[in-house]
Amino acid sequence: MRYFLFIGFLLALQTVQAAFSDYFYDKTLRFDYFHTGNENEDIISFDQMIEEPIWAGSKTQLTDTSGYGEYMFTIKDLNTKKLIYSRGFSSLFAEWQTTEEAKTTQKSFSESVIFPFPKSKVILEIFCRKFSGSWELKFTYLINPADHFISRERKMQYPCKVVQQSGEPSEKLDIVFISDGYTEGEMKKFSNDCKRFADYLLHCHPYDTYSNGINIWAVEAPSTESGTDIPATGTWKNTVANSTFYTFDSERYLTTFDNKTLRNLAANAPYDQIVLLVNSEKYGGGGIFNQFAVTSVDNSLSAFVFTHEFGHAFAGLGDEYYTSDVAYTGFYNLEMEPWEPNLTTLVNFDAKWKNKVETGIPVPTPNEEKYKNVTGVFEGGGYITKGMYRPAYDCSMKSAVYNTFCPVCRDAIGRMIDFYSK
Repeated sequence: MRYFLFIGFLLALQTVQAAFSDYFYDKTLRFDYFHTGNENEDIISFDQMIEEPIWAGSKTQLTDTSGYGEYMFTIKDLNTKKLIYSRGFSSLFAEWQTTEEAKTTQKSFSESVIFPFPKSKVILEIFCRKFSGSWELKFTYLINPADHFISRERKMQYPCKVVQQSGEPSEKLDIVFISDGYTEGEMKKFSNDCKRFADYLLHCHPYDTYSNGINIWAVEAPSTESGTDIPATGTWKNTVANSTFYTFDSERYLTTFDNKTLRNLAANAPYDQIVLLVNSEKYGGGGIFNQFAVTSVDNSLSAFVFTHEFGHAFAGLGDEYYTSDVAYTGFYNLEMEPWEPNLTTLVNFDAKWKNKVETGIPVPTPNEEKYKNVTGVFEGGGYITKGMYRPAYDCSMKSAVYNTFCPVCRDAIGRMIDFYSK
């Protein structure tokens, strides 16, 4: 029943795509807010609105029908109540709610949603996916595009360089690489790292088959100091985007909590997806769906980390491993299907990759070598040993191996590139 309630919500969103020029200008409105709460409660409160000069998103795919994300925001025309824009997304706050700290602490996170700059008054609504799978309206705000408090200040202007350009931003997936922990004297290294990481992505299947649908940009923002924060060793670096290891006290989890700075930096480029390249040899990274991907650049496994974390941030892929230590508890409800396309609880397997499992492959599929090259239903995934299933014996979303995405993950990546490049 919960699944069908969820599908009903998505169908309500799947209206005819609005005509961009009827409702929007060719620039961006960024809406910043604070997300505050604990394990069981959360409140969204308004912070600020900022006009940014570039709209890089699709002008035809305005409403999101993927159903991915812990949250969904919608933009409706005030006069007609017509849905004219929507996107799903996730957040560090949602992850933090599943940590031990959230059981005893109140905390606030800065977050943002971006959308084309509206021509007329619109209603912004932010929905949260409850543990039961249903959607809860958490926040509503009336936006007047003529509001003189919408800031036009460009707070952090830095050079934007082309790494790869395949076409107009509105017709391509636009990825921006942002430097962190590179000093002024290391900008040449950052430039070389951008080319290297672009190659990692564009030589990874299936991105290699979609390279003509991808633009990659680089924002050269120098830091005062080289490196990044490693709190457990007493290492604190003054860097422009304030990246840090030990997110949620997990050693390898490399992110930034400085959302506003990251967005200010990204505004120097056309972007759909943000990638923060951190000048460090230490193994680690992080990825939040439709927010950002982060990776250290000089570890021997950096190619894997980057493409794995970008799988989270861009395609909404879930982690398929289940034996590593993580900070989360009770992350998934095993009585419903997870929204990630590469995980299933078998509650409604028809909606996942059932049509890719060939006749004769047992469901569930034994974790045995003889099934290592087939698409199946292997138990273990999403940090859970029992009751959660993944599509392949192994995959880049499970093991630290570059360029081994399984067919289900590859299809999900391809669908998302198609969405952005139409």
